[in-house]
Amino acid sequence: MPGGDEEMTERIRQGDVRAIARLMSLIENDSPEATPALKGLYPFTGRALVVGITGPPGSGKSTLTDQLTQEFRRQGRTVGIVAVDPTSPFTGGAILADRIRMQQHSLDPGVFIRSMATRGHLGGLAKATNDVVNVLDAAGKDLVFIETVGVGQDEVEVVKTAHTSIVVSVPGLGDDIQAMKAGILEIADILVVNKADREGANRTVAELQAMIALGPGRSDWSPPILKTVAIQGEGIAELAQGILAHQTHLDQGGLRQLLQRERSRAFFLELLQERVTRRLLEQAGANGILDQTIERIAHREVDPYSAVDDFLKKAGL
Repeated sequence: MPGGDEEMTERIRQGDVRAIARLMSLIENDSPEATPALKGLYPFTGRALVVGITGPPGSGKSTLTDQLTQEFRRQGRTVGIVAVDPTSPFTGGAILADRIRMQQHSLDPGVFIRSMATRGHLGGLAKATNDVVNVLDAAGKDLVFIETVGVGQDEVEVVKTAHTSIVVSVPGLGDDIQAMKAGILEIADILVVNKADREGANRTVAELQAMIALGPGRSDWSPPILKTVAIQGEGIAELAQGILAHQTHLDQGGLRQLLQRERSRAFFLELLQERVTRRLLEQAGANGILDQTIERIAHREVDPYSAVDDFLKKAGL
């Protein structure tokens, strides 16, 4: 990495925008050059409050994130935003670029925005999200927002990265709200009914309350249901207050450390799985075993389950 790893690490810790963007590009491109800098930055992570914002497409997540950023900046807090967008089928990059989102913050040195592509990764989170969050954390951001794509139940993956998970709904979703309870509602620390000036907002709140009451319940925290009209800034201050209240709850109960441990576990296992898989495939590709195995599976000479067992056995695993 140009300038040396230690210099890059120091520049990022000082909030150097170009250094942050450079490292994030290396991360997204899966470049081995990123690893030394990430290693150097890791001891300086764990301070930011990471907030995940999930919900169906069209629920106003981007506007909500934009308004929350404005509110926390008024409070003097710095903000990082990771906006995970659908992958472009033509370029592999994020369809929605940074310049399109949240233009009012583009010249604010206290805000750093990064649009990322999911690159086909299930769950609405880009493969590199954990690393990018850590970069923003080490750069001194007080809050890091992760806004995910609207892909339904798979968004429970956001829990692996966020301390506070916000699930956004809107009036008139009907059956979509019923589908949400299968997985997303269980991860919610705060429920938001956005576009609450629409007809049916109170009914949506009542439906969410009923689903929470019928759910397994949580002994440590009861998720509040807040109404917002993000495009007009209504309810944003209350939502920001709710986020900080949840942070206080986590800190006082020692739950933040527990979440940090679970996040570290998930991150480690994901990284381990990726590295092991990559090394196995590189080794198998080099000696031709991979292609031979696939041909045998394709011609029904062996089933894929037995082939995997044999593959791992030969690798000593």
